[in-house]
Amino acid sequence: MRNVNELRIQLSEIFMGLKDGTIQAKDASEFANLAGKMINSAKVQVEYYALRKESPSITFLTEDLNERV
Repeated sequence: MRNVNELRIQLSEIFMGLKDGTIQAKDASEFANLAGKMINSAKVQVEYYALRKESPSITFLTEDLNERV
């Protein structure tokens, strides 16, 4: 996944898989753990830029799915 939108879509798919029994709870938990780490990493970047009073350009948060081929 390249951005937060793709992450959200993938997490929704994982949730549905967990709900319908095609994904085990342990696997879903691992995916959620990794997603949290990715989000926290972006959060640290945003906080860093805020402390420096700069505007971040973080592709993970800004890349538009419609702009990609």
